[in-house]
Parts: sequence; structure tokens; C-alpha cells
Amino acid sequence: MSETHATHLAGAPVFPPGRYGRRRESRRRRPVLTALVGLALVAALGTIVVRLYQQYGGVEYDATVVTYTDITDSQVLIDFRVTVPPGGSAVCVLRARDRDGAEVAREQVTVTAQPDERQVQAQHRLVTEGRPFIGEILRCRPPA
Repeated sequence: MSETHATHLAGAPVFPPGRYGRRRESRRRRPVLTALVGLALVAALGTIVVRLYQQYGGVEYDATVVTYTDITDSQVLIDFRVTVPPGGSAVCVLRARDRDGAEVAREQVTVTAQPDERQVQAQHRLVTEGRPFIGEILRCRPPA
């Protein structure tokens, strides 16, 4: 037996009364409440993003190792370049590691740019406790 659908309009299906239990009413939507919750969420995430950028995102102090040379059993010469605010200074942490990756030296070095210059080219001899394999800059930050 086939059933024709010519007796009701297209849209929501029509079920026989009492056969499938009570139908739920459609839920009322609250667009204003949804918009307010979404706006609060965007504001909270925006605040978090701004604070994290202020803490970690500034590139005012950027350092690059140009080369490390003059490696002996007790030293390494590190040439590096630091970007600072115009005429500013920075405290950079340099370190040397041996072939196994163990740290054999660590030292803080202060570099200062000439007035109206942002880049400082520096060279520092790092005295080590063993034969270094590599010279690195861990970080540069504003002086305390």
C-alpha cells in the first residue's frame, strides 16, 4: 500500500495523534542574550591577547648571533647583533655549550646603542669551563 502526500502541506511532518508521545514545543531563541555572551567572550579573549603580547610579543630587544670563533679549550668569541630602542641598551645572556649539549659558560653582557641608532654590533669573549662547541644568545631584555 502506498501513501500519497497530497492531503497535507509541505513542511513539518504530521504524526497521528497519541501515537508517538507528546511533542516538544520549539525552544524560544534569545538573540540578545546570545549576542551579549558572544561579546563578553570576545572582550575577554581580546584582553588576554593584549596582555600576552605586552609580555612576550614585543620585538624591541632582538638578538642574533653573527658568528662564534676563536674556540679553544677555555673560551669562545661570540659576535652578535642586538636590536634595541633608539639609543637604548640591553642586557643579553650569552652561553656556550659543549658537544654533548652541557652548558660550559653563561654570562650577562650589557650593550648600548649610539644615540638615534637601533642596532648594536658587539663582540664578547666567553670564558668556559670546558671546550665549547657552540656560542649562543639566550635572550636580551631591557636593563633593570
